[in-house]
Amino acid sequence: QVQLVESGGGLVQAGGSLRLSCAASGSILSVMEWYRQAPEKQRELVAGINRGGSTNYADSVKGRFIISRDNVKNMVYLQMNSLKPEDTAVYYCAASSGLLSRSTVRSWGQGTQVTVSS
Repeated sequence: QVQLVESGGGLVQAGGSLRLSCAASGSILSVMEWYRQAPEKQRELVAGINRGGSTNYADSVKGRFIISRDNVKNMVYLQMNSLKPEDTAVYYCAASSGLLSRSTVRSWGQGTQVTVSS
């Protein structure tokens, strides 16, 4: 099973940027994704990327977030720009099988807190 460790969360003012990193032990699966979960809300998919570099994004983050991966270093990144208070959540890295938008999560990271102040 792939072990995932996220880093890069923190407190930022609205309009600011953060870059999340996810380090994977072992080979990255075909689809790598970032999810987030705000208090009292369901976990939601933020962005996904397949091995070939194709991506998909939640409508709420399109144009602001960029997901990328380094298959050699077994790393996945989420560059978050123009952050809004509603982006506040715990962000989770996930290793998934299948296709973009039709994936099955196989492993979760422990999560990293992102807090955006207004």
